[in-house]
Amino acid sequence: MTSEGTRLYRASKKDCDACELKQHCCPNAVARKIPRDLNEDARDVARAIAGTPDYERSRHRRKKVEMLFAHLKRILRMTRLRPRGPCGARDEFLLAATAQNLGRLAKLRPSRLTSAAMAA
Repeated sequence: MTSEGTRLYRASKKDCDACELKQHCCPNAVARKIPRDLNEDARDVARAIAGTPDYERSRHRRKKVEMLFAHLKRILRMTRLRPRGPCGARDEFLLAATAQNLGRLAKLRPSRLTSAAMAA
């Protein structure tokens, strides 16, 4: 293992000498050395999951939630919570989420002007 957190895999000289691709693979070395990050196994699993329909569905749902958090931070300027402690933070966050939900509800409900225009 190297200091950067990678594991160095080495092929045996006997295997490399018998391989017909040695001149292309490692022409100046006795045998092939392959560095592999310690977290590469987890990355392989994540890459395998990334193409599935369940992952796409999860990503779509996660994007909706992340957009709501971004709205809270940018539009409602909720970058820092003012009250101290978990109870105060929870109360302030619930109040901001309630305000956000009321705004979304107001957009869904038709206004009087729109219904009056439709009736005419």
